[in-house]
Amino acid sequence: MNATTYGLDIAKHVFQMYWVDVQTGEIANRRFRRDELISFLARRPAGRVALEACGSAHWWARKIKALGHEVVLLHPKFIRPFVQTNKTDAADARAIWTAVQQPGMRTVAAKTEEQQAMLGLHRMRSLLIKFRTMQVNQLRGLLYEFGASFRPGRAAGLAEIRTRMAELEDSLPGTMLNSLQDQLKRIDGIEQDIDQLEKQISIWHKREAECQAIAAVPGIGRLTATALVATIGNAKTFKSGREFASFLGLVPRQNGTGGKVWLGGISKRGDPYLRTLLIHGARSVMYHSKSPSAWQRAIQERRPANIVAIALANKMARTAWAILAYGRPYEKDHVSATSL
Repeated sequence: MNATTYGLDIAKHVFQMYWVDVQTGEIANRRFRRDELISFLARRPAGRVALEACGSAHWWARKIKALGHEVVLLHPKFIRPFVQTNKTDAADARAIWTAVQQPGMRTVAAKTEEQQAMLGLHRMRSLLIKFRTMQVNQLRGLLYEFGASFRPGRAAGLAEIRTRMAELEDSLPGTMLNSLQDQLKRIDGIEQDIDQLEKQISIWHKREAECQAIAAVPGIGRLTATALVATIGNAKTFKSGREFASFLGLVPRQNGTGGKVWLGGISKRGDPYLRTLLIHGARSVMYHSKSPSAWQRAIQERRPANIVAIALANKMARTAWAILAYGRPYEKDHVSATSL
């Protein structure tokens, strides 16, 4: 007998579930509270529960899996086309149930607690860097209004501001000078918080064998390795490295009709943070690699720098996927069997 498939629409307090009983064919679309849902699934025979990969979805995936059910996470954009009427909890639950049964439907790998925690550290670090940049830019702009300009670059500019404090004391009003000192202290505090987060990320990087494995790929450092491992979850969720690169938005957009297909710029789908890290790593390889590969030299000779960076980032993502999916170490001159 086939297992029952459930479509679960999750929220903070109210949950909607749609399913068809495999024995009687009875259709059910019920609303639950949190405790009622957990109790209900604990009593039901093992089945397949599908839900959107949205807020708290990974926690629910781990919770439902612990109750003995198979969990399938779907991207929200693949569910929306199956909402037949107005968007309601009941309609969403039915759409999830319908979408998960479509042939070839792509799924999202459920993340572990450690992977979620690592992504949380990356998000906090990213936000603090934005705050720091805003604070430094504001400080430069305000001082420029009083005729003071400084060297470009965050570190160089802040160092010059501190060395010229005596000059600024003579040229700035007392109120502005006090605010300047407070702003510098605030920036120092943000930098200390960033350093602390990076230390925690480094600890996880040293402890995880998968991070160490893909960090051997040129252009993938500590930050990119930890973010990639935490984002990808289970590498086997993707059929190939090309599919993973497509997931990150590192492939051209396609627009075709009448048998003709036109390729545009990159799609920019997926996680922009991880895509940015990979592209920055690719630029580092472009300009600082001491022994570039023949493929890299050839593409750099015939293509613009931005296109080369995207191509290198795409290659880095596919290489990292292969290392994680097959458990192999990085080989600089590796030749894929499919290319022979």
